[in-house]
Amino acid sequence: MGIDARINANIAAMGLTRPTPIQAQAIPAVVEGRDVLGLAQTGTGKTAAFGLPMLTRLIKFGKKPDPKTCRALILAPTRELATQIAQNIDAYAEGTPIRSFRVVGGASINVQTERMSRGVDVLIATPGRLIDLIERRAVDLSATTYLVLDEADQMLDIGFIHALRRIAKILPKERQTLLFSATMPKLMSELADTYLSDPVRVAVNTPGKAADKIEQGVHFVTQGDKATLLAEYLSKHPGELAMVFGRTKHGCEKLSNVLEKWGFAVAAIHGNKSQGQRERALQAFRKGETQVLVATDVAARGLDIPEVAHVYNYDLPNVPENYVHRIGRTARAGRDGRAVAFCAPAEAGELRAIEKAMKAVIPVIGGEPPAASAPSGRGPRGRGKPMDGGSKRPSRRPSRRPKTQQAKA
Repeated sequence: MGIDARINANIAAMGLTRPTPIQAQAIPAVVEGRDVLGLAQTGTGKTAAFGLPMLTRLIKFGKKPDPKTCRALILAPTRELATQIAQNIDAYAEGTPIRSFRVVGGASINVQTERMSRGVDVLIATPGRLIDLIERRAVDLSATTYLVLDEADQMLDIGFIHALRRIAKILPKERQTLLFSATMPKLMSELADTYLSDPVRVAVNTPGKAADKIEQGVHFVTQGDKATLLAEYLSKHPGELAMVFGRTKHGCEKLSNVLEKWGFAVAAIHGNKSQGQRERALQAFRKGETQVLVATDVAARGLDIPEVAHVYNYDLPNVPENYVHRIGRTARAGRDGRAVAFCAPAEAGELRAIEKAMKAVIPVIGGEPPAASAPSGRGPRGRGKPMDGGSKRPSRRPSRRPKTQQAKA
């Protein structure tokens, strides 16, 4: 497909021998120098789709970049996704002269400024920290000829539109731009018009569709009983990795503390954690030193940990599409996965919005749904079989906890 031989050798050693659909469609267009608008969920192989042809082109420069400059800029919405992209780029480029660098918030800006003084081939950045460095005149984008916006819809969701518009104004007009998004909201069309020139459109996933290998279920429960119910589910799968998604930073931290007191090996990731804390939590989770990772939506995209067997939506997301991103953390690399949504009475509206976005009804595996929660026109909800082979309504009291802890939870 026109990829440099050294890079091909690296990806072959990584076990990447057949292109995914997004790679098969995007790489030829990138090799031709075309702008690309890609619609694809996380986990479809986008990093290789833009990274392999990008690195092939950069190798041909044959000289070091100028101070403070970057020849390729990759923008990502979260620190975790930026870190994962950087790791993949380094793996693809091993043994070549290409050098990459990641700049994100929560890390020393002075260290980042010093590193950028020497220039880099590939700069992976979150928009906010990139703006900080531009304002310090530590980054010069005048030589950037290759631009990637990954998970662009999430960048809009978390308020980066003004930063993206500002960055667009200082980039060279003569460049190649690739924009990848899982959804295509109205504001995304404006962003695409701003950044892209006559793009090739590549779509490999139906927006809002979950992976086929994810076994889904919804368990109806009162808000106050969620922690107890989660402990029961976790106890049935000792030694298996599970991600638990909450809505707020405070709620995730509180839940992780409760689970730790109950004897679970748990870590938390959210916006109040430093970059070092988030990286240590992820590293421990990848190694299996902790089995439970409690997170906000900062971890809903980009994290590729194939061993994650279970995803629990402790709180249903306010943005329906985020449900698909969350449960996409499981059933990766061809594996099976399971996703359980806890739905309190006040979240019936969020559940209906999620099912509408997916065009599917999530089977009930526990609890009693409120009468108003059945999607209109579909009749009563179907009840799925219990995922754990037990009763459809597990007992609410784990044996490991005294009543006083239940009340506290």
